[in-house]
Amino acid sequence: MKRGLALYALGAYAFLHLPLLVLALWSFNASRFTVWQGFSLGWYSAAIADTRLVEAAANSLLIAAIATAASTVIGTLCAYGLWKRNSFTLSNSLYLSLVTPEIVTGVSLLAFFQWMFRYIGVRLGMHTVILAHLAFSIAFVVIVVMARLRTFDASLEEAALDLGANEWQAFRRVTLPVILPGVIAAALLAFTVSIDDYVITSLVAGVDSETLPMVIYSMARRGVSPVMNAISTIVVAGLGLLILASERLQRR
Repeated sequence: MKRGLALYALGAYAFLHLPLLVLALWSFNASRFTVWQGFSLGWYSAAIADTRLVEAAANSLLIAAIATAASTVIGTLCAYGLWKRNSFTLSNSLYLSLVTPEIVTGVSLLAFFQWMFRYIGVRLGMHTVILAHLAFSIAFVVIVVMARLRTFDASLEEAALDLGANEWQAFRRVTLPVILPGVIAAALLAFTVSIDDYVITSLVAGVDSETLPMVIYSMARRGVSPVMNAISTIVVAGLGLLILASERLQRR
């Protein structure tokens, strides 16, 4: 039975990760085709030399950094408020953002931005992408921080209040240091979700806010290129490290 489960798990992991390993392998192939002709870093050099890819990567990093910072602060305070209120309905309503299809979220945000900007004369651009990423990142932060707060002993905060601290001091000096690994894990998860998003971003982006997933998708429509293998390997490796770091922080 144990051996069967081990083989089943091995097959599941191979099905999920073997394509990624093949992608990474061919990113080091000197040939443009799926015939191995020697080890080469030429496709990585070509990806770095591509100004469109570099600009898109810079846009993605900027958007993800701003959205992560804002969603971490807002989401942490929101999670703390929900934890203090202990509202079952409000807490579970957050999952609606996670199960809603991305195309529905993107269309609704696009309709909202178009309606709002009609009166203030602002067009789609980097700011709309950041707002959209902030909107869907907050739910991830709240859920992760809430999970950490459920393991927190509320009597520690009550003891701080009894000793003369106000509510802000109790949160900053007692609660926040305890839940900080969860907050950092939530920030890493929000960054991963933000930098990886394509569907919502493509709907709310302007002409000056093309992100890396958008560029990769447009390149894929013209045919598979070894440059795509290289940039995809970099993205997968980077996001994989962030996910592993987030998981380790959540276990602390």
